[in-house]
Amino acid sequence: MDLSTLKFDAQGLIPAVVLDDETGEILTLAYMNRESLEISIREKRTCFWSRSRQELWRKGETSGNVQHIRRIVADCDADALAVYVRKEGPACHTGAESCFFREVFDNDDIPPAFSYDGLMQLILGRKTEKKEGSYTTYLFEKGMDKILKKVGEESTEVIVAAKNDDKKETVYEIADLAYHVMVLMAEMGISVDDITKELASRHVIDKKVKQEKMV
Repeated sequence: MDLSTLKFDAQGLIPAVVLDDETGEILTLAYMNRESLEISIREKRTCFWSRSRQELWRKGETSGNVQHIRRIVADCDADALAVYVRKEGPACHTGAESCFFREVFDNDDIPPAFSYDGLMQLILGRKTEKKEGSYTTYLFEKGMDKILKKVGEESTEVIVAAKNDDKKETVYEIADLAYHVMVLMAEMGISVDDITKELASRHVIDKKVKQEKMV
């Protein structure tokens, strides 16, 4: 996109919403002028215009919490930007992962959106803060052997459901397996990010090489 088609305001600025490229979480709202946008594109890391200090600032130049740009998208009116980044460290100067953490309103009628990160946080919470009657806490209390037994049982149930060509049951059993695998991950100190990075490193695997490794 030609940068000249972007609509900067009277002060020569354009709002830039910075988002985590992996999770979609909003990290911060900042402003860019033409120069900081060009620097951001050239250096592939966020550079903004500070309205309070009236100067350019590169995110992380003092804190080390650099934001590496994955892509930049303009909105339909070309007067706002969405900047998708891979971040190193917290996005907020307070040390919070995102600048957006002060809750104004929460509609309890709508359940929170599911995420694997959210589920993992819940599982970890049951490990560190035991809750009476919690099945997850029960698994942690019983230990590794019990967790591994459940992973084995759920794997078998996935196979049986798939062998019966029962899609609904297979989905149900895969969900059970995924949960128990995540309990195993929590027990071993493995994060969702660890698995994501491993899968990301396997973009293309030569079939022959893979077979040779399996032999």
